Amino acid sequence: MNETMNAVKSAGTGATVFGVISIIAGMLCMLAPGLTGLSVITFIGVLVLMGGIARMIWAFGAGSLGKGLFGFAIGALTLLCGIGLLANPLLASGFLTILLAVYFIVDGITEISAGMQRRPLPGAGWLIFGGIVSVLLGIMVWSQFPLSGILAIGVLLGIKLFFVGIIMVTGGSAIRTFAKEA
Repeated sequence: MNETMNAVKSAGTGATVFGVISIIAGMLCMLAPGLTGLSVITFIGVLVLMGGIARMIWAFGAGSLGKGLFGFAIGALTLLCGIGLLANPLLASGFLTILLAVYFIVDGITEISAGMQRRPLPGAGWLIFGGIVSVLLGIMVWSQFPLSGILAIGVLLGIKLFFVGIIMVTGGSAIRTFAKEA
């Protein structure tokens, strides 16, 4: 039993550490939103580009010519999308801004629901508050589109990381407290 409680306490400490890292990362994102937004767009563009290349390579291992041509064509299209993301970051930021708005709204609703289910437990209030903030951010981004773009991506990512960090710190603290009392 003692070994289990040590594992639980270790998990709580890990959550707290990652929560602090998330809070720091969120603050850095909010301090440099343009750089953050451009970095996110560039990173996604590189990932999509690499995915296209990988798909084109895998197409050569297809069992038939038809499957191979189809796989190669999908890979080439993916590669072109990656090039497009890297070549035109403003267009990409508009697309990503819409995706972020939808993500924040859906994620916020999920967090609110999870917080309501865990209401008597410590940290549930922060989960609900974080969910409300996510929904409000999603609505704000949606209503400001297309004016929100690269800067919005950086600021919103920073705010989200900050609140995720707070939730992780409070959750980790609650887990450690539970492990000490058990």
